[in-house]
Amino acid sequence: MKLRNLGTGGLAVSSIGLGCMGMSQSYGAGDDEESIRTLDRAIDLGVTLLDTADAYGRGANEVLVGRAIRNRRNEVVLASKFGLVPPPGGGPATVVDGRPERVKGCCEASLRRLGVDVIDLYYLHRVDPTVPIEDSVGAMAELVREGKVRFLGLSEAGPATLRRACSTHPIAALQSEYSLWTREPERTVFTACRELGIGFVAFSPLGRGFFGGAVRDTSQLASNDVRKQLPRFEGDNFKRNLELYERLDAIARTKACTTAQLALAWMLAKGEDIVPIPGTKRRRYLEENVEATTLSFTSKDVAALDEMFPIGVASGTRYPPASMRLLETEQTA
Repeated sequence: MKLRNLGTGGLAVSSIGLGCMGMSQSYGAGDDEESIRTLDRAIDLGVTLLDTADAYGRGANEVLVGRAIRNRRNEVVLASKFGLVPPPGGGPATVVDGRPERVKGCCEASLRRLGVDVIDLYYLHRVDPTVPIEDSVGAMAELVREGKVRFLGLSEAGPATLRRACSTHPIAALQSEYSLWTREPERTVFTACRELGIGFVAFSPLGRGFFGGAVRDTSQLASNDVRKQLPRFEGDNFKRNLELYERLDAIARTKACTTAQLALAWMLAKGEDIVPIPGTKRRRYLEENVEATTLSFTSKDVAALDEMFPIGVASGTRYPPASMRLLETEQTA
């Protein structure tokens, strides 16, 4: 597994990471033992970047990841997040709390759940519109000085926020959604990241399983599957979006690879500063995703997919309106 740098401070990670959220929430029933086997297999394959958050499963995901890495801590780059506040009755988190006075307590709670002394990459999960970013990042910088965190990151932050944050403390990574049907970060965010020396970590690089062919009939999804609440998976939107999958499938057949591998290979070829973190709780999908790093992908291949999947190609927004309001990366200026 080749390494890529996040930021300019020396944080090197595997070119593909592993998103762990789905092991504990959002995509049907979990299986802790298979998830732990998947995490163990990921490390065996050279995947070093493991991504979790205090909001995932209300802390349960951090506990799970901590169990899996207990005897392999020095083989992984551990990323976690704070700031999103899950609602009492469940459902998507639409409340952000990035107040400085919360930062230390959130970090210490994550350290306990993970069973580690330091978090390698600590993100603000969403930008709190009521708190100056300098205040949130300033408090996070204290964690670096205390040795509890090594590097800082932001999630779904826009260019102006990134520049203000970097004036307070170096930002190693911006984590945002990015895929063939979510290319909005290319408008302004990529430029800002490259100007500032910030790496880009792409979550949901397979469109929440869509470009892996995992969802062809939404009626088969579990009742607690978050995709039942997402506009792109609803009604006529989903029917139109299935045409996007068919386009990708036709190309994948010519290259003798899976659609998931093709989507990931495209992303890896978009820049050495981009690290996708496809999520899975099953070893067979993990192994398929890692194989994407071996695909030969030319600039002509990239251009062909760029043309086939232009910005705005998807039918429906990424989230319902309350969650969309938290996404600075959707802004065009």
